[in-house]
Amino acid sequence: MKVLVTGFEPFGGDAVNSSADAVAALAEGWAGPDELVTAVLPVAFDQVRSADGPLLRLLDEHAPDVVVAAGLADGITQIRIERVAINLMDARIPDNDGGQPVDAPVADGGPLARFATLPVKAAAAAVREAGIPAGVSYSAGTYVCNASFYAVQHALAERPGVLSGFVHVPRSTEEVGGTVSASALADGGEPHLPLEALARALAVVVRTALAAARGDVTEPAAPAGAMY
Repeated sequence: MKVLVTGFEPFGGDAVNSSADAVAALAEGWAGPDELVTAVLPVAFDQVRSADGPLLRLLDEHAPDVVVAAGLADGITQIRIERVAINLMDARIPDNDGGQPVDAPVADGGPLARFATLPVKAAAAAVREAGIPAGVSYSAGTYVCNASFYAVQHALAERPGVLSGFVHVPRSTEEVGGTVSASALADGGEPHLPLEALARALAVVVRTALAAARGDVTEPAAPAGAMY
């Protein structure tokens, strides 16, 4: 099988983006046997949603069986597996191309929302079982992360069988120069996680999706909280 995992370039004045760093670390440690394709995307609304932009071109070029897009959510304390993308762009700051859409659709004429086809509950549970704080989130925001999430789900709506979705990660501990105690890691008490944990969480999500024939979990998921 083929897997596509993406992260984002830095934005908002940051020098790094933990999602891109985590994807790079995932690729470095990937042992297969499934093929892994990775990419770093521009933080630009038009580029992640247009048919000739890099994100949707990757879908056409590689025809992946699993798609996991990752992005940074500043201030969160755990891995957030997103369940729903909304057809709305409402940017509080300009993107890296200077675009700042307000109250605009990601896809003209598209439905109000698209849901992840990843086994989100099973993925969140598996990440927690790996010792990394994680939960299911029901809002991916209205910035470029959500736009890319919606664009992928919209593009894959007519390709049944592809498992796809979005994962928000916190900043890396290496980026902020902090430390994480064992108790804080277990409880998700710091707004950053070690880069190794971010990469391992993405690997767990991917492996869970690849094994999705066993089905998603059915018990209610522990909410990850609101996404702003």
